[in-house]
Amino acid sequence: MFPNSILGRPPFTPNHQQHNFFALSPTLYSHQQLIDAQFSFQNADLSRAVSLQQLTYGNVSPIQTSTSPLFRGRKRLSDEKNLPLDGKRQRFHSPHQEPTIVNHIVPLSGERRYSMPPLFHTHYVPDIVRCVPPFRELPILEPREITLPEAKDKLSQQILELFEACQQQVSDLKKKELCRAQLQREIQLLFPQSRLFLVGSSLNGFGTRSSDGDLCLVVKEEPVNQKTEARHILTLVHKHFCTRLCGYIERPQLIRAKVPIVKFRDKVSCVEFDLNVNNIVGIRNTFLLRTYAYLENRVRPLVLVIKKWASHHEINDASRGTLSSYSLVLMVLHYLQTLPEPILPSIQKIYPESFSPAIQLHLVHQAPCNVPPYLSKNESNLGDLLLGFLKYYATEFDWNSQMISVREAKAIPRPDGIEWRNKYICVEEPFDGTNTARAVHEKQKFDMIKDQFLKVNSASD
Repeated sequence: MFPNSILGRPPFTPNHQQHNFFALSPTLYSHQQLIDAQFSFQNADLSRAVSLQQLTYGNVSPIQTSTSPLFRGRKRLSDEKNLPLDGKRQRFHSPHQEPTIVNHIVPLSGERRYSMPPLFHTHYVPDIVRCVPPFRELPILEPREITLPEAKDKLSQQILELFEACQQQVSDLKKKELCRAQLQREIQLLFPQSRLFLVGSSLNGFGTRSSDGDLCLVVKEEPVNQKTEARHILTLVHKHFCTRLCGYIERPQLIRAKVPIVKFRDKVSCVEFDLNVNNIVGIRNTFLLRTYAYLENRVRPLVLVIKKWASHHEINDASRGTLSSYSLVLMVLHYLQTLPEPILPSIQKIYPESFSPAIQLHLVHQAPCNVPPYLSKNESNLGDLLLGFLKYYATEFDWNSQMISVREAKAIPRPDGIEWRNKYICVEEPFDGTNTARAVHEKQKFDMIKDQFLKVNSASD
């Protein structure tokens, strides 16, 4: 059912091998020197920082050369080994028809264009209407084509090449959606009124070819106690995976965190998944971020290169006390909102009716369709924006007294609530107001994060 292939991941090289822009050796001090450096995937700096392994174009798809992930905590190691894959996927037992996906066209990298990927047709499931409203059949959404920004300097060109090589393709998303649909049918044998949503980077526009899949199992629209009810539900799901689905799912693990999850790997596509219960805010912020991702053509390339930089310097792993990818994305959006000439507005302020927390879940997917592209007067190139982002958090943002708020499109004073006391980094979740950076609870990890910003900024002055 899936092509017999494994998704590849282009990791950064280990720190001891680095001689690149992201490492910023002491010999590169000026902005002009950075721009004049020989940035080339074949023979220069960023190729070593990103280590694009065997990515080819033309007649050979990047998906054909790949590695499969090994785990170190909740993040995959960069040392990945090829795993053989001989079996074909068998169908899960289900009376329902497989969902179809609108528009399978994948934009070619050389065309310097990308489109807002379409959402999915999802078939009506009558046995869950009493609890969780099902998605109605979605109309075919015409993709909104956005021309990538011009790259007149070498750093911006390098960022665009990295983006085109690493961005998630429609084919990658299709595999995750197919797995989601099949798992939903299986889980509905346990919870007939439930609904399974694909959320996070896979759907919010900021995914890469190596992005894991995040799934949210909604059993009811009311809140669920994560310590008791959610854990009980996930215990049953985990048992079901270990018994009935052991031929399709590998290494299912029940992680008893603040928001408990079941972590597992799809054997055929080799995609890693995290499944939570009723973390409904994750569904809402997926479509909020999706709207920002396609609002302005510099957003997605900038977010991707900053996530790669943070991962390379080991400050992008919430399970190890550093920044989650969600917090990093919010930090980038906040920076773009607070420029003297903003590149992004607060869309929650401009379109409150489209992003209200009261909107029913089966309607949240419509929000990105209601927001037109944003026309900014700021003409900064990607290279300048990257350096500006690093400088902003190195020297301008006050970590001790300010909170990052994408909802308000500005830095605001920290609240006095217990959740915000003695926290090193405060990033406001746009819907429920919690701190998305609460994982950074050790001073050592906070200092490590700040040091990375300071090192890059001092080297580029």
